[in-house]
Amino acid sequence: MPYLNVTEVESAVTSLAAAYPDFSQLVTLRQSTFEGRASHALVVGEPSDTPKPCVMMIGGVHAREWGSCEILIHLAADLLEAQRDGTGLGYGSTTFSAGQISGLLHRLDLVIFPLVNPDGRHYSQTVRPMWRKNRNPANAGGNPDPDCVGVDLNRNYDFLFDFVTAFDPSAHPRVSNNPCDPQVYAGPSAFSEPETQNVLDLLEQFPLTRWFVDVHSYAQDILYNWGDDENQSTNPEMNFRNSEYDGKRGRPDDFTYAEYIPKEDEDAEILLAEAFCKGVDGVRGLAYKPITGFHLYPTSGTSDDYVYSRNFADPDQGKVFGFTVEWGTEFHPRWAEMEEIILDVDAGLVQFCLATA
Repeated sequence: MPYLNVTEVESAVTSLAAAYPDFSQLVTLRQSTFEGRASHALVVGEPSDTPKPCVMMIGGVHAREWGSCEILIHLAADLLEAQRDGTGLGYGSTTFSAGQISGLLHRLDLVIFPLVNPDGRHYSQTVRPMWRKNRNPANAGGNPDPDCVGVDLNRNYDFLFDFVTAFDPSAHPRVSNNPCDPQVYAGPSAFSEPETQNVLDLLEQFPLTRWFVDVHSYAQDILYNWGDDENQSTNPEMNFRNSEYDGKRGRPDDFTYAEYIPKEDEDAEILLAEAFCKGVDGVRGLAYKPITGFHLYPTSGTSDDYVYSRNFADPDQGKVFGFTVEWGTEFHPRWAEMEEIILDVDAGLVQFCLATA
């Protein structure tokens, strides 16, 4: 089976909802893309009279990272089949009993959005394989350069979006305000793009979301908060909302700024990230690493930092722990290798979900 095209991804999501109506629900996202494509998410869980805590998982954000969609579709299919048949799941030496799967779907809902960026994926699969952004032409200003189309959706969230003000000039975060940047143009404003608006809508529709995983490639890591600077748990006033620290963020190994995270939150995130890595390791012995987003490189406007920041900016918003999986060692592995990666990451994601208890 080769990588799925855009039509096949959507068909897989809708087919799973139709095949497992007792344990799944199809969600149609409000915003169509710039090329007119509709998007869907799938809720996987045991029916309940009361809302349950949610783990939200999204993929296909960066167009060239083809396997992310397949990882999430296979995860949904595996869980639904195991729940229907009353069986466990096995991924190499990482195994889960029927009771663990049933208990997981009794306790949690999994909100799975496999393809956030269908326009970009279609362009990557048919025109430019290494394309990363969406296909919004609005900011090109008539410039014929093809790089001037599109926004990096994982820089378009409302977290330190004004990076020029927020970061030390020498920090060089991986983000740009140049519409012709071929990789990391953040867009004209936070949530300017229909694709990120769809993710925001899902968060609003499922307010009991407590854990969020954005599936990307590549580095064989799982990232946890924060991405703008190193973490610290001693000075709550040193935080992303405090303008006194504008122009000071983003430099490693300095004493000027570090992003505040409560110690109990960081401990919880590390435990969950380690659980993911343990699940991966059991499949074929790959050692994924738990690291903060900043230790990959400094960023702003990312999904994982946005979801976690919401509770700090507005305490009425429930706390959501944010993670990014970076699977594999290349964007387009041979399909035989991608099949193995799917098993690796799905084992890690099931282990992660069990660890939320």
